[in-house]
Amino acid sequence: MPEPRFDPLSDGPPVPGPPAAGASVTLDPGAAGTDPAAGLPAGDGPGGPGGRGGGRSGRRRQRGAHRRAGGRGEARSLWSDAWHDLRRNPVFLVSAVLILFLVTVSLWPGLLTDRDPLSCDLGRSLGGPVPGHWFGFDAQGCDVYARTVYGARASIAVAVCATLGTALLGGTLGGLAGFFGGWTDGLLSRLTDVFFGIPIVLGGLVFLAMIKTAGVWPVVLVIVLLGWPQVARIARGSVVSVKEADYVQAARALGAGSGRVLLRHVLPNAVAPVIVVATIALGTYVALEATLSFLGIGLQPPTVSWGVAISNASDGMQFRNAPHILLYPAAALSVTVLAFIMLGDAVRDALDPKLR
Repeated sequence: MPEPRFDPLSDGPPVPGPPAAGASVTLDPGAAGTDPAAGLPAGDGPGGPGGRGGGRSGRRRQRGAHRRAGGRGEARSLWSDAWHDLRRNPVFLVSAVLILFLVTVSLWPGLLTDRDPLSCDLGRSLGGPVPGHWFGFDAQGCDVYARTVYGARASIAVAVCATLGTALLGGTLGGLAGFFGGWTDGLLSRLTDVFFGIPIVLGGLVFLAMIKTAGVWPVVLVIVLLGWPQVARIARGSVVSVKEADYVQAARALGAGSGRVLLRHVLPNAVAPVIVVATIALGTYVALEATLSFLGIGLQPPTVSWGVAISNASDGMQFRNAPHILLYPAAALSVTVLAFIMLGDAVRDALDPKLR
């Protein structure tokens, strides 16, 4: 072992000389200020607390953050989480396939039948199923299968247009009332109380009797006028809860105006309950159109819809002699309502954090 060298101009500790030939050098892993991996200062190596890996605890934190971010390096939003849950929900998948099929049939009914639903033959009145006419004939001799297929167009059109109208009108009024408050909120609350006191079926009978115009748009207008208060109340409550959030207050403190706060911060986070209510209302409006048509005040012939078909088959004598004239349109109506309600339930479960 060579003797230590002393530098006369240095005040530090003696520096050991180079090791002798054949001598082994052992680094002390516990020595302070050294890293056993590469002789670096402690904490600067790949395993040190100040290094990139951050030691075992740092690696655990990185893996946990990666899992919380969904394994993609970024946090998922409410909508991506909802879509992640919906894709694995069998109720959503079944209802989505049914609704896609029904919408396709309503847009292109010629894909399923080449028969004219308005072409009737009284000689085949109340006739049973025959080749080429799988559902038989109604009291007017019209093909029940063709009328069932074409009936999806009017029923689904009424439901979709009425749902969009109620969502836009109710969501806009309720959102503005909840955001600004004051006399606007009070006026909307009293107005919704008045409309909630009117049964929607009774109100539809009165308004449609006053209009005396058959067609899709009068029925849609009546449903929108009587259905918007429910959506408005849901939208108001959602906006009231969101506008008190910390990120909204921070945006206001940074100088954001009311319009920017409403459109950029409040609306995207308050629209989920409105979407849930509107999705469930789709099935309700399909049944409501059929109810109004069954009572003779909704859609009228020659319009083809399931409600009109059920109304035409309401004669007890005809039903006993030919039950198929009622069973097929009623079954199509039931499946459609069930599909929309199942879709609404699946969307509600995915967008409601309390149900997770």
